[in-house]
Amino acid sequence: MPELPDIEDYLRALRVRILGVRLERARITGFSLLKTYDPPVSVVEGEVVTGLRRLGKRIVFEFADVPGEPETVFAVLHLMIAGRLRWREPGAKVPGKVGLAAFDFGEVGTLVLTEAGTKKRASLHLVRGEATLAEHDRGGIEPLDADLAAFREALTRENRTLKRGLTDPRIFSGIGNAFSDEILHRAGLSPVKRTGQLSDDELATLHRATVEVLTEWTTRLAAETGEGFPEKVTAFRPDFAVHGRYGDPCPVCGTGVQRIRYAANETNYCPRCQTGGKLLADRSLSRLLKDDWPRTVDELEGQ
Repeated sequence: MPELPDIEDYLRALRVRILGVRLERARITGFSLLKTYDPPVSVVEGEVVTGLRRLGKRIVFEFADVPGEPETVFAVLHLMIAGRLRWREPGAKVPGKVGLAAFDFGEVGTLVLTEAGTKKRASLHLVRGEATLAEHDRGGIEPLDADLAAFREALTRENRTLKRGLTDPRIFSGIGNAFSDEILHRAGLSPVKRTGQLSDDELATLHRATVEVLTEWTTRLAAETGEGFPEKVTAFRPDFAVHGRYGDPCPVCGTGVQRIRYAANETNYCPRCQTGGKLLADRSLSRLLKDDWPRTVDELEGQ
């Protein structure tokens, strides 16, 4: 799922292309995409995009002064896991299998929305006014704007694992599975440590790591994209330290990266840098191996 650095990269590329530009036509081809009917999509056709912003992991398109509408109309796009945006030539076709929509901006170009896979989860809501838009805000604080005190208050409000705390949109805005792994590795903290167990030094380290990782990757993606449009938005980047790097050597200590699988997600971590050499129990694999499940990385490497 595109997270804060990815969404910011999309927004940076969109602002130079469509901010202040008229949306001529919206072609919705994915029947599951549009989640609202009032106001209809037709009210923003022919209207100028007056603002663009991020709301958690959502992209918000603003249309002010729409004729017949008493308040600003917002289009709220959530890409979910597999949704991606493509910038194409004017009037570009919507791809048959993965295409969900195309938004035509005259001779400037066309913004195409695609979603891979059979489960179509991407969503588009049209809403009126800031108050209704706020209903799409899960309430998490902006991690790059929060000082240490605000970070501490948000994270320790409930006693839960660090992984769950960082990825809960009610606590932090825009952090997901990939960047939470990178943040915890940078901080040298176990993903299953409880928020209530953090010392003052560990909280400060985690806050610093959060700001560093998100800032570095936002800057890096902007540099990689340049004046182009983000085309390689992925949760699995070769330069990540641990996320998606199971079995690869940790860039800090060289130990093989480990993982915990749960549902459709997995947590990646370095057992030497983050858990004091302890292997965290993978629910399915540790149950299968039982007594043969190695408890430490030394046991694993000695097998």
